[in-house]
Amino acid sequence: MSTALSPRGFPAEARTLFPGLLACAVVAAAATFLSEHYGAPVMLFALLLGTAMNFLSDEGGPCQPGIEFCARAVLRLGVALLGLRITAAQIADLGFGPVALVVIAVALTIAVSMLAARWLGFQTLFGLLSGGAVAICGASAALALAAALPAHPQKERATLFTVVSVSALSTLAMIVYPMVAQGLGLDARAAGIFLGATIHDVAQVVGAGYGMSQQTGDIATFVKLLRVAMLLPVIVVAVLLSRRQAGAAGEPAAGPRPPLLPWFAVAFALLVGIHSLDLLPRALVAFGNDASRWCLVAAIAAIGMKTRLKDLLTVGVRPVALVLGETLFLAVLVLGLLRVLA
Repeated sequence: MSTALSPRGFPAEARTLFPGLLACAVVAAAATFLSEHYGAPVMLFALLLGTAMNFLSDEGGPCQPGIEFCARAVLRLGVALLGLRITAAQIADLGFGPVALVVIAVALTIAVSMLAARWLGFQTLFGLLSGGAVAICGASAALALAAALPAHPQKERATLFTVVSVSALSTLAMIVYPMVAQGLGLDARAAGIFLGATIHDVAQVVGAGYGMSQQTGDIATFVKLLRVAMLLPVIVVAVLLSRRQAGAAGEPAAGPRPPLLPWFAVAFALLVGIHSLDLLPRALVAFGNDASRWCLVAAIAAIGMKTRLKDLLTVGVRPVALVLGETLFLAVLVLGLLRVLA
């Protein structure tokens, strides 16, 4: 391999990974530029651009090792850094009602998704992956759960479909849900809880909430961050479930058995604690948030590069029905819980 772009003193592994990492970084930068200028989700742009460049991940090509590394290690780093987005004080400020609402909504949505997935003929873990993405934080949750689950021939395809679906539905919800809140006559607090507890991605929650009012935006953002905090216990449940299923089947996993608590989940929890204690300078927290976003966008681009578009187009109607049904179930459930808990 040519070392024109890599100093001779660079470690051999770094020289091997450099072309693929550079390709993912370029796609991430292009997706960010398009998102900032056209308003669509950056994750969706990264997926589309990455998928269009899937030839870069061909076996034996110079970019293949770096793309694999980005889809795995960089993804985990981005998930870990999500811990810098929330604090324990933000959770406490919401009071008991919204916290209970989020916990119940997340748990029921994931449970119903797993049952629906089995009823539709899918693996239970696909229901956990898609239900977790809908219930917690959209594309970021899908990536985190995929990173925690054992290797499987269909896992990357399922992850890509889930990310595409929740990104598209999150954009649609950002437009429709504020009108639903106004039509139902929800006040600023109730509207904020509804938007924060139902819209998939953080950016769309912010857009929908502050599009209604400052108070609604503040409450929606806090509720959304509480959903992000649910990522850690759900990851633990996902790992336990995958280990139990592998043991019940009496067959070894397709890859290394995932640890009971992945390192990135531990790092996520530690960063939440450190951020809650206000031990880090604001500039460092801002840098960590930006780094998390860039890592996740680059990882999405890498997953897109590893996936053939023709494979994605053959998923059929059932997966679409599953994710759409999960989204509608969460919205109806939250509206019902609002009357009781918040």
